[in-house]
Amino acid sequence: MYQRIDGENWRHVFIVGDLHGCLSEFISQLKHQHFDYHQDLVISVGDLIDRGANSPGCLALLDSKWFRAVKGNHEAMALEALDEGEGMLWQINGGNWYQELPEQVQQKVQQALLHCRELPLVIELHTQGKLLVIAHADYPASQYRWNQPVDEHLLVWSRSRLNENLRGGGADIDGADEFYFGHTPLKEVSHFHNQFYIDTGAVFGNKLTMVQVQ
Repeated sequence: MYQRIDGENWRHVFIVGDLHGCLSEFISQLKHQHFDYHQDLVISVGDLIDRGANSPGCLALLDSKWFRAVKGNHEAMALEALDEGEGMLWQINGGNWYQELPEQVQQKVQQALLHCRELPLVIELHTQGKLLVIAHADYPASQYRWNQPVDEHLLVWSRSRLNENLRGGGADIDGADEFYFGHTPLKEVSHFHNQFYIDTGAVFGNKLTMVQVQ
């Protein structure tokens, strides 16, 4: 469930919002940031696939040494569909691209999707004396602890903390300096307490957000 990354192994580290197949927008952001594929790292908040133009291309990023990701709810839906042979929930949420692939391509993409089983649900980044935590939707506890058991469904689906923040409530999550989440498309990056929500709806024609944290 948890993966740890030491920022000292990289020159610059970025966290990118939900890609949803928007590979060309992502490549444009990398160019804009003068990204060095040999020295820099990108960590994704998940939802690499569905709705956008190039889900297979975004999945293929997982083979790159400079790219890491947590599992999002769209990867979870895809895995559930492949496991159970019942893909209605996935299809109505943008997974119809998979069925439209030529058979040979589909087999290759299926293997890439199955590798998403191995994605962590939480990434802990140590950088410049700070502890940053990346998860898809939420860290469903009042305090963060390495390897602490938390509800996997809430990690990739929950909007309750964000909704509480939007209502003017909420609080810090203890145990880490900053938390980065995606999942809910917002007009701009939103910062509440020690939580950052960085899905700005690139797949809906808005800007793809990539935050430099080191």
